Amino acid sequence: MRFGIKSLLAAMLFTSVSSSAIASEEVNVYSYRQPFLVEPLFQGFTEETGIKVNVVFAKKGLAERLKREGANSPADLVFTVDIGRLNEVVEMDLVQAVNSDTLNSNIPSQYRDPEGLWFGLTTRTRSIYASNERVKDGEITTYEELADEKWKGRICTRSGKHPYNLALIASMIAHHGEAETETWLKGVKANLARKPQGNDRAQVKAIYEGVCDLSLGNNYYLGKMLQDEEQTKWANAVNILFPNSADRGTHVNISGMALTTSAPNKANAIKLMEYLTGETAQTMYAEQNFEYPVNPAVQPSELVASWGEFKADQLPLADIAGLRKAAAKLVDKVAFDQ
Repeated sequence: MRFGIKSLLAAMLFTSVSSSAIASEEVNVYSYRQPFLVEPLFQGFTEETGIKVNVVFAKKGLAERLKREGANSPADLVFTVDIGRLNEVVEMDLVQAVNSDTLNSNIPSQYRDPEGLWFGLTTRTRSIYASNERVKDGEITTYEELADEKWKGRICTRSGKHPYNLALIASMIAHHGEAETETWLKGVKANLARKPQGNDRAQVKAIYEGVCDLSLGNNYYLGKMLQDEEQTKWANAVNILFPNSADRGTHVNISGMALTTSAPNKANAIKLMEYLTGETAQTMYAEQNFEYPVNPAVQPSELVASWGEFKADQLPLADIAGLRKAAAKLVDKVAFDQ
């Protein structure tokens, strides 16, 4: 009888440990990316590996939450859009380096941190949208030409302080220096049809309504507008252009990920990072949001490919991140948003 009790206790202990081990097969993600974009990817990862993905979604404040939680944070990974927000978690010392041959192989060097502190997931161009009625083919081919006085009163854009525009301005500083970029920014401001306002889609709507002829916008908004019954007419009123494709290349930004400093499930988190840069996940991710795969071995969706080929700027995004503060100062200096 005593043997039976010992056997029972041993079995109970084994069951408890096994259950605990199974429960620990998870990874926790803090994400700025919308649920519909990432949940199918996480489901595919779970089906392939058996590792459960828990997600907290937010529109803002994730860096502050990570800092507040400190070493007790349950988060393993943070997902975000724009190099600026990735740089924010680096500057706040909230992430740790990852050394992965898979990640380094799947992601071009300009789309990952030199020290492995963040990695790109998808890429998006900062394109020019042009009226297909009032702007001739080839009439504008570079970002620099946005400052040409021929476009006076013909350009719309969102705030110069928005992260997407700050990244573009930072890239201009990297290529031309602060003084020349300031002159360019003054020229763009002088050509605005109205005070900067709204989001990227609102600028395309303004082109449709005849308020302006050109706007700046991320490429994926064209796909989103084409999916919306009300906004399809806006999209059909413009052509999407890829500036500087004939020289240094079109400015490209990323959505990306980083491993948190606390990461209680570090090994599982790295497995998820590697999975997301592989062919299956990259294809799904790019299809969902009309972005370009960060993995050069994966092709964009048929719709995105139909917009034409372009040359991407090879400037490392780490360099752009380092110039964002200078870009913000220039926006204030020329009173761009006023």
